[in-house]
Amino acid sequence: MPGRVFATEGVSIPGESAAGLAGQFSTGFASLPASPSGQSLYQRRLLEVASRQVARVRNQLWRADLVGIVDFAQPSWKPRLHFANLENGTVRSFLVAHGRGSDPAHSGWLRSFSNVPGSEATSRGAYLTAEWYKGKYGTSIRLLGLDEDNSMALPRAIVMHPAWYVDPTMIEKWGKLGRSEGCFAMSNADFNEALWHLSGGRLLFADRIGEV
Repeated sequence: MPGRVFATEGVSIPGESAAGLAGQFSTGFASLPASPSGQSLYQRRLLEVASRQVARVRNQLWRADLVGIVDFAQPSWKPRLHFANLENGTVRSFLVAHGRGSDPAHSGWLRSFSNVPGSEATSRGAYLTAEWYKGKYGTSIRLLGLDEDNSMALPRAIVMHPAWYVDPTMIEKWGKLGRSEGCFAMSNADFNEALWHLSGGRLLFADRIGEV
């Protein structure tokens, strides 16, 4: 179990304020240890993005060993939530939904980001994973937005949670996943991976990254 949890009320982030971290989300590359052989160029890019974002918000994080990277340049039928392990240079990938406000036509592609309450859209930027709690979808992970573009994550109740509509059977039937209300919804089968490996003060970063 992660050793750190955060209070539900009056959550504070140590170090520099979240507002001070606002700005462009550069995906420039930082140096990394040698990656395992057979790593694809895309996986290498994800690790480089993870390293750069950790460096950008390091004083806000409790742990920097593993980073969640969500590449919303990819459609919902592809595994686009990547766990980038900066200690051993490996990447594992999972399905994740985006908000219905980011895809009104339900095309399976994220069309836009929003930080506006009531938009039911996904927000881009860096998030700090906070405490576990029991919510509408069972055990969930609270998220704290560290950037101007996701500063409303806590009051909007943008979290990570399991959901029935994030499952390979949805893709088999409809060709895409269902949509969330802006949360990072994972399959019931995969969500424990986030509970065990991404929670506890680590970084979740969401943006359009792409393979080239």
